[in-house]
Amino acid sequence: MSPLANWWWHMAGWLVFVVSALFFIAASWRAEDWLAIGGSVTFLIACLVFMVPLFRAWPGRR
Repeated sequence: MSPLANWWWHMAGWLVFVVSALFFIAASWRAEDWLAIGGSVTFLIACLVFMVPLFRAWPGRR
């Protein structure tokens, strides 16, 4: 697999996690479960932190 394809697969996987976190936040908000909202927001932040190296290795930045 080419490095560009590998980058896209990693990015797609993390974007799915981000969307999942957003759905968990919405569901927790609707249920008014503040503990779940806190956990979901923490999960979203962790996903974004793990995506930082991918953004730095953006294929078009060369």
